[in-house]
Amino acid sequence: MLSPISWPQYLRARGIRPRKRLGQHFLIDERILARIAEAAGLEPGEWVLEIGAGPGTLTRHLALRADHVVAVEIDERFLPLLREIVAPFPHVTIIAGDILALNPIDLVQGHPYRAVGNIPYYITSAILRHLMEAPLKPRRIVLTVQQEVARRITAGPGEMSLLAVSVQVYGRPQVVDRIQAGAFWPPPEVDSAVVVIEPYEQPAVDMGDPDWFFKVVRAGFGQRRKQLHNALSHGLGFPNALVRAALAEAGIDPARRAETLSLEEWAKLSASLRPLRPSPPRRPENEERTSHPPIDGPPG
Repeated sequence: MLSPISWPQYLRARGIRPRKRLGQHFLIDERILARIAEAAGLEPGEWVLEIGAGPGTLTRHLALRADHVVAVEIDERFLPLLREIVAPFPHVTIIAGDILALNPIDLVQGHPYRAVGNIPYYITSAILRHLMEAPLKPRRIVLTVQQEVARRITAGPGEMSLLAVSVQVYGRPQVVDRIQAGAFWPPPEVDSAVVVIEPYEQPAVDMGDPDWFFKVVRAGFGQRRKQLHNALSHGLGFPNALVRAALAEAGIDPARRAETLSLEEWAKLSASLRPLRPSPPRRPENEERTSHPPIDGPPG
């Protein structure tokens, strides 16, 4: 049983103010925090990787349920508070740093784990891809996001977005709870939602080269009001005629728009466009005899 904390008072007393540029809105409703921790569906032996622990409002709820919690926080102002809050829980490890610069398998030391976080929209896609492409993927991801972001994550063909493709190619998302703005401090302008993502063992479609796959998807969504052939030609820098030919090969009408494509169609399109990628510069046959070695390393 956790003792209630008046979080705004607690944070103000320690001189902490949320930073708008980092999208900081702290969830302080203890009932909802408990529901989010429950949504992780933790099983014996599993760890939790918490992304953006902040002052620890959710961390202590996770600590009640998990064998071990690894709480990652990039804002150094919160580290002393976080240590204070989790002091009763010796099985919580605090990591100062950017989750995108850290290897999940190292953080959880190879244990099966579930990832939980309240993350700002602008890094949602990057964090999800970072987790889903890790050698050890989480068994479940629980995210608290703005309600509109949740709608975009779970959208189907006809309303797809770059974020929807980025998530759904790796796992099945579902909205499991809605959170009113008043549950946060300070209250955001919009309501939020809790999204649970069940990762697939393998991606939903064969992406071939994931970097190329997402480059094609980004180009397609780069100019959403344009027809697909124009958006891709502009975004990838390919002649329109070649793009049209690749679309025809993939069986996709060039007049369609990016939001109408399914994951399977993106995979076909990525494959048909792959031969158009510029080849890396070819090393001259006599380069090793005539070139000097690089000044920042040994000859290669």
